[in-house]
This record gives sequence, structure tokens and C-alpha cells, in this order.
Amino acid sequence: VQLQASGGGLVQPGGSLRLSCAASGSVVGINIMGWYRQAPGMQRELVATITSYGRTWYADSVKGRFTISRDNAKNPVYLQMNSLKPEDTAVYYCNANQFNIIYWGQGTLVTVSS
Repeated sequence: VQLQASGGGLVQPGGSLRLSCAASGSVVGINIMGWYRQAPGMQRELVATITSYGRTWYADSVKGRFTISRDNAKNPVYLQMNSLKPEDTAVYYCNANQFNIIYWGQGTLVTVSS
């Protein structure tokens, strides 16, 4: 499984961005996809996940502001980020769980700054 993340960039506080994560290769059996982020000097943290049934989970820090979704074919997975704050600045990584094997995409940088 290969994961390609895109959509990062520079945005002002209060702005919005949408990240995309496209999976390719042998994608059968991917049951959970998610987004993590890692700020400078910090550990990577889980932001949101979505199961193959559409069940979602969010970190408390992003609830009500971020929305994870997918299209009907389960691929790609999106992370809509609204009301962005400077503390959301980080490299965002998508990952996928396939038969309990975790795959990671390359990161995409999100910078929230005025």
C-alpha cells in the first residue's frame, strides 16, 4: 500500500485547509485510515480516524473543527480543517491499517500563521 498525502500549506488563523490521502497498490482490506500530526519538538499525535464503516474518532483538540471523510470507494480520505489555530501547525501524516499492518504516507506541512 502506498499513501500519498497532499493539501498542506500556509493559512492564516481562522482559515481552512483540506488534506487528502490517496491509497494505491493493494488496498483491499484497509479497515482504518487516519491522520496524525507532529509539531516541531513534539511527539506524533493522532488527530482523527475513520473506519471502513464510516465510524469516526477525533482528538479533543480538533473536535468541532476538523472533519475526516472518505468517498464511496473509501479512497481517498480527506481531513477538512476549519477554524485553524497556530497550535495546529505541524506536519500531517496519513496512515492506513491493513490486516494490522500500518502504512504511512509522507507528511504534508500545515502552517497556521498570520
